[in-house]
Amino acid sequence: MHLSKSLYTRAIQCPKSLWLKKYKPEVLTPPDASAQAVFKTGNVVGELACQFFPHGKEVPFTRDYSEMIATTKGYIAEGEQNIYEATFNYNGILVMVDILHVDADGVSLYEVKSSTSVKDIYVHDVSIQYYVLTNLGFHVKSANVVHIDNTYVRDDELDINALFSVVDVTAEVRKLQDNIPNVLREFETYLEDTVNEPDIDIGSHCNKPYECDAKEYCWRVQRNIPEYSIFNIFNLGSKKQVELYEQGIVDINDIPDNFDMTVKQSQAVRDYRSGVTHINKEAIEGFVGTLSYPIYHLDFETFQQAIPEFKGISPFMQIPFQYSLHIEHEDGTLEHCEFLAEDGSDPRELLAHRLCEDIPNDVTVLAYNMGFEKGVIKKLALEYETLSSHLLEIHDNIKDLMTPFQQKYYVTPSMNGSYSIKYVLPALVPEMQAAYKELDGVQNGGEAMQAFANLSKLNEVEKVKMRNALLEYCKLDTLAMVRVLGKLKEV
Repeated sequence: MHLSKSLYTRAIQCPKSLWLKKYKPEVLTPPDASAQAVFKTGNVVGELACQFFPHGKEVPFTRDYSEMIATTKGYIAEGEQNIYEATFNYNGILVMVDILHVDADGVSLYEVKSSTSVKDIYVHDVSIQYYVLTNLGFHVKSANVVHIDNTYVRDDELDINALFSVVDVTAEVRKLQDNIPNVLREFETYLEDTVNEPDIDIGSHCNKPYECDAKEYCWRVQRNIPEYSIFNIFNLGSKKQVELYEQGIVDINDIPDNFDMTVKQSQAVRDYRSGVTHINKEAIEGFVGTLSYPIYHLDFETFQQAIPEFKGISPFMQIPFQYSLHIEHEDGTLEHCEFLAEDGSDPRELLAHRLCEDIPNDVTVLAYNMGFEKGVIKKLALEYETLSSHLLEIHDNIKDLMTPFQQKYYVTPSMNGSYSIKYVLPALVPEMQAAYKELDGVQNGGEAMQAFANLSKLNEVEKVKMRNALLEYCKLDTLAMVRVLGKLKEV
C-alpha cells in the first residue's frame, strides 16, 4: 500500500474518498479559487514558520521521493538541527514532516497549520508521522501542531513568536498509535478491490472536518439528492435528518405530515410543497415604514491575511478594501458612490474617511445581512479615533434588508427555504442573476477577494481591467439591493 499523510487523513474522514482519489479521481470536484487560495495561504504560513526554527535546511521537493528520503538522511548525518520537509517512508507510508527538530537524544515533530486552533484531524496527521518515524527507529520526544494565534495584533514589525502558537499533542498522538496498524489494514482492504467502490453511505463525515470533494458525486450523482432536501430544513438536527434518510426520504415533498418538527420548520415545508408565494403584506409594510429617504444601500468587499501585513491587523481579520453605495431618493432617483483601494497598502483609513464623506449623519443605511457591515464599521471606529463618532453613527443607523426574508414575511418556493441573497435575488429579480453572469472577471465575493489580493502581480493593463471588474461587481451588489427593496415596496 502506498499512502501519503494527506491520503491517510483523507481516509480517516472517509475511506471511500481515498478509494475514489486512487481509482476514480475524475468524479471529484476540482478545487475552486477559494480552495486554491487556502492551499496558497498554507504554503506561505509554512514557509514563515520555518523562521520559528531558524538556520535549518529544506529538503528540495522532487517526484523522486527516494531522493528526498536520501537528502533527509544526509542532513541528519551532517548534524542539522532543523530540517524542513523531512521525508520518510515506512512500509509504503510516505510522510513529509513540516519541521523536524533533531537533538542528540531524539527528534520532535512540528506540523504547521494556517488555521487558528488544533482540530482533531491535525492530531491524526501528526500521529501517522509519529508512527512512521518510531517504526524507523527514531525516538520521538514530542509531537506538536503549530498554528496561527488570532489574538495577535501586529505592531510596526511582525513578531512571529507572537503570531504562532505551538501546541504539544504528544499524549493524544501516542494514544492513537496502537490502533494505526488496524486502521491501515482497513484502508488496505478497501484498496485491494480496484473495481468496486466501498459501500459507505453519506453522513456528517461528508462535511467534517472538510467538505469532501466527492460530495457532489456521492449526493447528487449516486443518490439523486435534490439541491433543496431534508438536509436544508432550517435547524432540523442531524438526528432527525438521519431518521428521515434511513426511511428513504430525502425530498421535502415526501416528509410525512405527522413528522415531528418545529412550527417554523413545518411552515417552511408547507410553503415549499404548496408552490405558492407567501407574503405577509402588513409585516413587509411595517419594515419598509422604518426606512426614511434617502436610503443609503451599502456593501463592503473585504479580504483577509493569515499573516498581517499592516499595523493593527489580526490574522484573518476582515479588511475592507472596497465599497459600493447606491443612494436612493424618494422619487426613485439613484446616485452612486464607490471606493476601491490601491493595492499594496493598508486600505482602511482612506476607506473610512471616504465612507464618512459619502454617508452623512442621521440617514438610513441599508445592508443585506447587516452583521457583516456593522462588524467592519465597528472595527474601523475602534481604529480611527477622529472618525469614531461618525462611523458609530453610521453603524447605529444600519438596517437589514434580510429581515423580511429571515422572518418569513416573503417566501417563495424557489428560495429553497433560505433567506440568503443567493436565493432571494433570483426569486425576486431574476434579471439581476443574469447580470452577474455577464460580469467579466469577478462574479462573486470570493472572486473579488482573490482579485484584489492578486492585483499587485498584474501588469498595468491587466490591473486596470481587473479594477474595473471589481467596481462593476460591487456596484451590482448594491443595485441588486435597490431592486429587491423595490419588489418589497410593490407588495
